[in-house]
Amino acid sequence: MQDFAQVAEDHLAEVYGYLVYMTGDRGLAEELTSATFEKAFRSWPRFDPRRAAVGTWLCTIARSVAIDHFRAEDRRRRREDSYALRQEFEVRELRFAEGMSPALERALGELTAADREVIALRVVLDFDPEETARLLGISKTACTTRLSRALAKLQEKVADDVLA
Repeated sequence: MQDFAQVAEDHLAEVYGYLVYMTGDRGLAEELTSATFEKAFRSWPRFDPRRAAVGTWLCTIARSVAIDHFRAEDRRRRREDSYALRQEFEVRELRFAEGMSPALERALGELTAADREVIALRVVLDFDPEETARLLGISKTACTTRLSRALAKLQEKVADDVLA
């Protein structure tokens, strides 16, 4: 069994080059190369030269490290995008509520999230039925029905509030 230090020295350029090719970013490839050799060092006692050549084994680890990195970055981006959308929605929500009667605001607050969503898309944002249906993942007919029912509930709640 070879000494890990010698293995690392012999295959460093190979692993780094592979990761530069995968990522297209030399700085990121350096970080991933470091993580690859750290992981390989921890696994070195379990390495079996009969199952794979050292270079193949290291590139397999490098691929795994890179994929893990890409997945983590994707999750981070989705979290950031989700947060940004929530922030944007809160700002829009405040703007939409400006000038709204307290009765209408209260009635909207009593609707389900699905009802508020279809009203926001169709009435406030003025999306056409096809766009709204596609966004909600439902048929155009279901979208029209949902909007009709939501507006009827809203009208009933506003009327109840006005009469009370």
